Amino acid sequence: MDARSILVKLRRGEVPGEEELRWFAQGLADHGVSDAQAGAFAMAVCKGDLGGVGRTALTLAMRDSGAVMVWDLDGPVVDKHSTGGVGDCVSLILAPALAECGAYVPMISGRGLGHTGGTLDKLEAIPGFSTAVPQDLLPRLVAKTGCVMAGASARLAPADKRLYAVRDVTGTVESLDLITASILSKKLAEAPDALVLDVKVGSGAFMKTRGEARALARALVDTANAAGCRTTALITDMSQPLASALGNAVEIDAVMRVLTGREAGPLAELTAELGGQVLFDAGLAKDAAEGTAKVAAVIADGRAAERFGRMVAAQGGPLGFVEDWGRFLPEATVMHEILAREAGYVTAIDGEALGLAVVGLGGGRQVESDVVDPAVGLSNVVRLGTKIEKGAPLAMVHAAREDGARRAAAAVRAAITLGAEPAPLPDLIFERLVCERPGA
Repeated sequence: MDARSILVKLRRGEVPGEEELRWFAQGLADHGVSDAQAGAFAMAVCKGDLGGVGRTALTLAMRDSGAVMVWDLDGPVVDKHSTGGVGDCVSLILAPALAECGAYVPMISGRGLGHTGGTLDKLEAIPGFSTAVPQDLLPRLVAKTGCVMAGASARLAPADKRLYAVRDVTGTVESLDLITASILSKKLAEAPDALVLDVKVGSGAFMKTRGEARALARALVDTANAAGCRTTALITDMSQPLASALGNAVEIDAVMRVLTGREAGPLAELTAELGGQVLFDAGLAKDAAEGTAKVAAVIADGRAAERFGRMVAAQGGPLGFVEDWGRFLPEATVMHEILAREAGYVTAIDGEALGLAVVGLGGGRQVESDVVDPAVGLSNVVRLGTKIEKGAPLAMVHAAREDGARRAAAAVRAAITLGAEPAPLPDLIFERLVCERPGA
């Protein structure tokens, strides 16, 4: 078996077999496949269609290119993945809530990508919090705390790491087959019993239309279930930031407000819905509605907050963080309200533009080597449908310098559309997709 014959088959429009894809994935991991061959593979897959069987085979081959976790726990292992949005800090609330409901959550997360924030960057706004958990320590830490939030080790799905880097420079990122295999190879390497997917659609998401979001959700759900992991996807709204904050420390503040009962709203609602679905799929609830009620209850009574505090301490963060988080989080040196220059109803919000404004402040990366400023961002962002008077605040900017604050303010004003009449508000959840395969 060799790379050339596999590439020729792809060029002819044929789908390589399971063993061929397994061989190629291993070659990506151990560099038996060259960069040129990896790039040709990515381009051929991008221009073709592997189909459901081929997509599943590639996903499993990439998963098996490295270590796969083995668990010895007294409850099911579950996880959640979001395709990315702005103000999306669900994971930080959901992981401890699920742990309080009897699940174990080894949540392998990522850093900011493009205009969207990263869970790891947000957690690292907490002083001392370490997202670098050695893989051999992960099972013991999960057993102790119930939930861990960490970055992927080099041993998990190394074929994906190599192929993603090649895709980034060859214009082949936007392939349904490659996106599916990339997301699921890492998640399935955690060996979860159940997985819930939050597929975002709207101005703040990568998928701008429901058709695009549904195609991705369908591919992810069917592939994960074919691979043996019970999986459901929710297609959810990202026509405005999920939380009223965008940034790292400011989103941790938003998380703590939900966990301590000081704030409700769409962030808390979506967390409960996603959690309810995965509890049902994992056998910890008789249906999704009961699961949703369980998640909402452990948030409302403070148990999820206590669990979050134990996780923070176990991963190097401060004791007593939950009780007085404002004392620990970094604050920006420049803070200004961004005031409306006209009156009207908020009829549209360009979430991608808001996310890029935060990146411009230093809250994300424009190149991989950039250092993130955890203190900068936006807070108190207005919601769709709000009636705004002239001179009323649209958001609060948190910046390191005055010039950065001015640029961000201009970007925020341009991103928020005011109209004479209120527009219809979108649903938070558009659709749930379960596996269509027989016996799933």
